[in-house]
Amino acid sequence: MGAGHAHRLYRHGHSPVHALPPHTKLAAVLAFVVVVVSTPREAIWAFAAYAGLLALVAYAARVPAAFLLKRLLIEVPFVAFAVLLPFVAEGKRIDVLGASLSVSGLWGAWNVLAKGTLGVAASVLLASTTELRELLLGLQRLRLPPLLVQIASFMIRYGDVVTDEMRRMRIARESRGFEARGVRHWGVLAKSAGALFIRSYERGERVHLAMVSRGYSGSMPVIDEVTASRAQWSYAFALPSAALVIRVLG
Repeated sequence: MGAGHAHRLYRHGHSPVHALPPHTKLAAVLAFVVVVVSTPREAIWAFAAYAGLLALVAYAARVPAAFLLKRLLIEVPFVAFAVLLPFVAEGKRIDVLGASLSVSGLWGAWNVLAKGTLGVAASVLLASTTELRELLLGLQRLRLPPLLVQIASFMIRYGDVVTDEMRRMRIARESRGFEARGVRHWGVLAKSAGALFIRSYERGERVHLAMVSRGYSGSMPVIDEVTASRAQWSYAFALPSAALVIRVLG
């Protein structure tokens, strides 16, 4: 459980951003998002400046633009919601290319797209430069409730376990010639889901008993004590500090 745990968003590197302690990056991203959210939607130039700051961070972290843009696809549902706002919102309307759009809806769509994209981009940069295990250590260092940290830790680790179990069950079905093609195959898939739940529950029981037998009493031991110097805090907070200056000017 204490071993490193890489994830798909993480990009291995040796940049100055990678080297920062995880709790400094978590605090910096949180402060940056707060500044972005508090910025008036009319200050369009400020959001462009925020995007420029994130581009500088990506350059310093050696995260390619293609890598970042691909991970930003996670916000597609929010984009779809924002696109619908000008059509369904009420209030004063204007004609754009023959379509009647709400002015307040247009501003609302811009607000969602700008702030959402910047927040997701900052989160992707954080995940790209910090391993999951380090993120958990950072949350622990920031004095997040220990129980929440443990739940997040188990969820992350056993999410991969359950996914791998699903993959093996799918391979087993396909090796026997099964291929889901319609409603008549839903019964087989439902039985597979039930079997997966039982296996996951049993594995969780075995892991809990193994942990208790090794002295687990409700709290995980702190193996690595992560600390940060004043210089590292200053380096990490360069992003939200610059964003705050832009916010004040905006």
